[in-house]
Amino acid sequence: MPIMRTTLGTPGVDGLADVAGVLRDWQDDTSPLQLHPGDLGWFWRFGAEATAAAVRVWGRGGAIAAVGLLDGPELLRLTVAPEMWRDAELARQVAADAAHPERGILPAGTVSVETPTGTAVQEAFSEVGWATGESWTPLTRDLTDPVPDPGVRVEIVRPATVADFTAVHRSAFGSGRFTDDRWRAMSTGVPFADARCLLLYDGHGAAVAGVTVWSAGAGRPGLIEPLGVHADHHGHGHGRAACLAAASALRELGGSSVQVCTPTARTAAVATYRSAGFRRLPERLDRTRADRG
Repeated sequence: MPIMRTTLGTPGVDGLADVAGVLRDWQDDTSPLQLHPGDLGWFWRFGAEATAAAVRVWGRGGAIAAVGLLDGPELLRLTVAPEMWRDAELARQVAADAAHPERGILPAGTVSVETPTGTAVQEAFSEVGWATGESWTPLTRDLTDPVPDPGVRVEIVRPATVADFTAVHRSAFGSGRFTDDRWRAMSTGVPFADARCLLLYDGHGAAVAGVTVWSAGAGRPGLIEPLGVHADHHGHGHGRAACLAAASALRELGGSSVQVCTPTARTAAVATYRSAGFRRLPERLDRTRADRG
């Protein structure tokens, strides 16, 4: 039987719904954390055209076999169809495409690739000489049982409270890039139909934390991306409260679990998630190609 050819392309704006759909279908609690439709949804803050331009799709036999998201010009986040996690031919093709700048994915110089642990793709990058890079800590919380009350007022973000939500985000991350217009762009994305932006208030009515949760549908793991506490309100347990609010929202949406991934070096963030009942999973290491120039 001939080996089916693997193709590489971009989906175009019209194809983003199909990409989000397969990412949704690929989510499974028995698999390591991987690229989620929520990752696509969070990127959508830059607009549909920019999102489509950042996505790479590998196809085989008329079906999507792997998906990559260029989360910045030097970082490719990858996942593979579950039935192809150990497919050596696909792994070699994906690694070769990412390694050669002329194929239009990653540029020359220092670049990184994020792949699910245990896939042949991850191993293929190591085999061609890519070193281990940044360490990430995935965490998960089962949603079978009810989630404890966060102990603060939690509201779903509406048009009237978008400015408060984006202000909390900008303060939490020390960046002015997440504007009201970017929130509105994100809210038009296909994945946002299964998302909730939550705003937490303290006893004085101040907006103190914000979190966005992305569902992949009933019986599948949902994703936190991102969660932040206003810089003026650290040290009061608002991060833990936001974790619990996120978990509760995803449970209401039918999620089987809630997942998040944070740099291992952010020990305070890891501790916050664990305080909210999240279980730490084995660390995941990026694969990095150093600048040879």
